[in-house]
Amino acid sequence: MYHENQVFAIATVERGLFLKRTKKAVFCFMNLRSNIKQTSLMSIIIFIIILSLATICLLISMIHGSSKLRQHKYENSIFVNNHISSQYTILVDVEISKLTVFMNGKIYKTYRCAGGKFSTPSPIGTWTIIDKGKWNEGFGGSWLGIDVPWGKFGIHGTIFPESIGHNTSQGCIRMYNKDVSELYKYINHGTKVAIVDGCYGVWGRGFRTLKPGMYGADVMTIQKRLQSMGFFKGYINGKYESSLQDAIHRYQIKNNMPTDNNIYPATIKKLGFVLID
Repeated sequence: MYHENQVFAIATVERGLFLKRTKKAVFCFMNLRSNIKQTSLMSIIIFIIILSLATICLLISMIHGSSKLRQHKYENSIFVNNHISSQYTILVDVEISKLTVFMNGKIYKTYRCAGGKFSTPSPIGTWTIIDKGKWNEGFGGSWLGIDVPWGKFGIHGTIFPESIGHNTSQGCIRMYNKDVSELYKYINHGTKVAIVDGCYGVWGRGFRTLKPGMYGADVMTIQKRLQSMGFFKGYINGKYESSLQDAIHRYQIKNNMPTDNNIYPATIKKLGFVLID
């Protein structure tokens, strides 16, 4: 058994250890509070910085948005004379007699129109406005010419408004006079014009029987094919002229075919072309 003095000594030592441990715990607790305060202060400072940056970004966005709104209002006025031509593009769908103007990739306006007949088709392809003018009454007073290599084609008005909606022209795109007058005001030189007519690309609504004197994107395509095969030596211009006639004769002779001035759908297929819709 322990002596009384030994018990007292042990108790004294244990009390000392307890006080020492208590002081250490209090010290750790005070440090923890200090760290928490410092962490909280740092969190508040970071939060304030983030909030300030977000406010600055919001102000910049509002200023930019206001600028874009002013620009949009400016571009929507078709009577402003100094439009940038590249913001507009035109798509003419001859088959459904519709001309659509796109502004920055979005539909801006649509108009009724009239394209070329099957025998005198509108120039299929993508072209550029290269000519503008106030022509006589027969052309509705306004003309926008495009850079087609096989002839003078463009968008213009007409003295036959009843023809709008029907494919009756020699290849040009007819519009109502008031519509082409409006178009003339905001479409500038350099504007791209895409013309489609059917689901077969350059072949339009199908293969035609091509005869000397005819023209079109299909004629140009055949010129290119015969040139790549070494038969066509002329200028690629989309016109069925004597140079193309000579080339097709050489091709027919080479392939044991009867010579014929006409280029029939069967010959076009033999040249390697297939209609895919």
